[in-house]
Amino acid sequence: MKLLTPTSWTDYELIDCGNGEKLERFGKYILRRPEPQAVWAKSLSEKDWETMANAWFKREKNQQKESEKGEWVLKPGMPGQWFVNYRNKGLDLKMRLGLTSFKHVGIFPEQAENWDYIYQTIKSFNVETPRILNLFAYTGGASLAAKAAGADVVHVDSVRQVINWSAENQEASRLSGIRWVVEDAMKYVQREVKRGKTYHGIILDPPAYGRGPEGEKWVLEDNVNELIKSCSLLLEKEQSFLVINLYSMGFSSLIAESLVKAHFPLIKSPEFGELYLPDRSGKRLPLGVFLRFKR
Repeated sequence: MKLLTPTSWTDYELIDCGNGEKLERFGKYILRRPEPQAVWAKSLSEKDWETMANAWFKREKNQQKESEKGEWVLKPGMPGQWFVNYRNKGLDLKMRLGLTSFKHVGIFPEQAENWDYIYQTIKSFNVETPRILNLFAYTGGASLAAKAAGADVVHVDSVRQVINWSAENQEASRLSGIRWVVEDAMKYVQREVKRGKTYHGIILDPPAYGRGPEGEKWVLEDNVNELIKSCSLLLEKEQSFLVINLYSMGFSSLIAESLVKAHFPLIKSPEFGELYLPDRSGKRLPLGVFLRFKR
């Protein structure tokens, strides 16, 4: 089991975390957001947080609990949208950020560790144009990394606005040719199996809960086994890789390992563990489990 964190960010930094929040720098702007996994005390004072933050996400409150939705409180000069860059060993991405009503801003910085893995793995393949499938692909960091490595990329997400955001990131990164699919991930994978399609790489980043474009219900613990089973039928036997991310409270990386061993029995030693980000004081914030292998 491994603990991995990206080491090449210049446009991102976790400054502090604790008391259910995190203080982060994206480019030149500092954001304050909720973070349920930060259960320890903050290292900096409340005054420091208030002084440093350019924007603060405050959740809506209902009668029972705090909502996942909320609003951003902005200081003067804080834009609603801006760009950040990620560069490492030939990979050069530019992505637009934005302040959404669900606290997200358009990237998950810890995933840069997987972007590097995807880019380097595709570069190592002896395949003219590897075919890559990115499911629950959000704003496309992994899709951009695959395309930058020379792959033919299919990017699947159920939200059209997110697909449009991904297309902006493709243009900003001076890339082209990603195939955008607005579709329920499970339905798309099952159709691809029936069509006899195969891919050299599959990237999975499913949410704990979600809805497809036609209201299809996704519950991680109910559907992830069937999804990985279907993906096992799509993945090429050689010159191929799989990347799985699971961000759900209580989900262990051992679950990912057991799922992969069940459906990819010839993979003896997949790489798995947790992704995390360190803050300035050395606290390590866990941000989901991962599993990946290549063959």
